[in-house]
Amino acid sequence: MADRYRSFFDLAANERLDTDYRIRALDRGSETVILAPHGGWIEPDTSEIAQAIAGSDISLYAFEALRNGPHGQFHITSHLFDEPEAVSLVGRCWTAVAVHGRRNEGADAVWLGGRATKLRDAVGASLRGAGFKAELNERLPGLEVTNICNRTRSGEGVQLELSRRLRSQLVADANLLQSFCEAVRISVLPPPAI
Repeated sequence: MADRYRSFFDLAANERLDTDYRIRALDRGSETVILAPHGGWIEPDTSEIAQAIAGSDISLYAFEALRNGPHGQFHITSHLFDEPEAVSLVGRCWTAVAVHGRRNEGADAVWLGGRATKLRDAVGASLRGAGFKAELNERLPGLEVTNICNRTRSGEGVQLELSRRLRSQLVADANLLQSFCEAVRISVLPPPAI
């Protein structure tokens, strides 16, 4: 199903906050924000994974469909995603990491995209070092300037596309999820002061 809405304002005019969808925006004053712009029923488990990566110290944003329906019912494509709290929070951060879901296609490698190529590559290397497969995203590269992950102060962010199988495995296995989150966090957090 194609996306029903091309902007948040269209969606908000037809759907009910805290009944059909909810917004979670936690500004923790960090230089990075972890995003799940297609959380809840849109791309299941992405909010939970984003929240686990953010922990208690990295800013978090999640847009979540609260009722099940076709994928396009609440999905606003990333380069059109203009929910005001997301735009504001992302715009205050130096970089962003967006967690997305994709269908089970081929291997369960994490598809890496976004304009922050150095950070993207560091996340990929860290994930591979932790035993996960990771490869450049040729289909959904996330390079648009208006992609929500790239609307940061630096104009760059990272987009992670996780297969349905991998998302299910992560939320079902606390140790696997912790390993995944640590691999992402080590790439986005500044090194400790000496």
